[in-house]
Amino acid sequence: MIGVGVAYALAGVVFAAIALFSVLDRANPKRWNNAAFWGLFALSFLAGGRLGDFANGLIVIALALIGGLGGLGVSHPATTSPEEREASAARLGGRLFVPILVIPACALAGTLLFKGVKIGGAPLVDPAQVTVIATAVGVVAALVLALALFRPPLAAAPQEARRLMDSVGWAAILPQLLAALGAVFALAGVGTAIGRLLDAWLPMDGRLMAVAAYCLGMTLFTMIMGNAFAAFPVMTAGVGAPLIVGRFGGDPAVMGAMGMLAGYCGTLMTPMAAHNIVPAALLELPSGAVIRAQAPTALMVAAANIVLMYLLVFR
Repeated sequence: MIGVGVAYALAGVVFAAIALFSVLDRANPKRWNNAAFWGLFALSFLAGGRLGDFANGLIVIALALIGGLGGLGVSHPATTSPEEREASAARLGGRLFVPILVIPACALAGTLLFKGVKIGGAPLVDPAQVTVIATAVGVVAALVLALALFRPPLAAAPQEARRLMDSVGWAAILPQLLAALGAVFALAGVGTAIGRLLDAWLPMDGRLMAVAAYCLGMTLFTMIMGNAFAAFPVMTAGVGAPLIVGRFGGDPAVMGAMGMLAGYCGTLMTPMAAHNIVPAALLELPSGAVIRAQAPTALMVAAANIVLMYLLVFR
């Protein structure tokens, strides 16, 4: 059975290649910092499941020290000139977007098809990880197609990956770290503690109050954590499952889907989210410009989400 380890291995190979090319880049004064950072990150993907919790914790500490104290340098690998890219875009036209569209197409098709494929009565793909594995297949297919269409040098893909990762810096791994922190919070019982506090201080005898507490909690906790996936287990364990589902008999599927949407509203309004940091870093925007542009939409969607969940989750 193909498990999620295949996707982790592919990611590990990519980051290992970035680390290797960082070592070879003598023009980058911080090449050893970059190589150590991305090499350790690659190690967590390639062998994290066999290293144990303590060793993985040391890797996280090392990543924090390298990124926070030594810092990462920005590389400038050889690439095409703006004129060359403009001429290539004019020649290829809409074909430029084909490799990009292959990834979501494979993710959707694989999610729908892989679950039904069995060999000797056993599923070909781990049913719990179908979407992740299908996305990994899509990435590989898109890379092969891009190489066939554009015929770049073989080193172009890892070099461009290195250029992008160096431009983003440590923020590239922020979603993974925050998701792990959310899991730690859930295991520590933070969600249960929040649920007890809300139950003690708020009048939870009404459905609307429970829905509002859950949705607003998802939004606010996501702003603190920077990731809706980190906030979801905490708020669902503390408010969603015991109150909306347990006490008032709400539909858990509707609650989960709309709870994540409430969390995504929080990601639009927090400096902890990587997608608010990366555009500002790459485009050299003023601090907070991305959040200020997104906040009105986030607030409107959050308010609408409370109303919709109240109307739909108890049907």
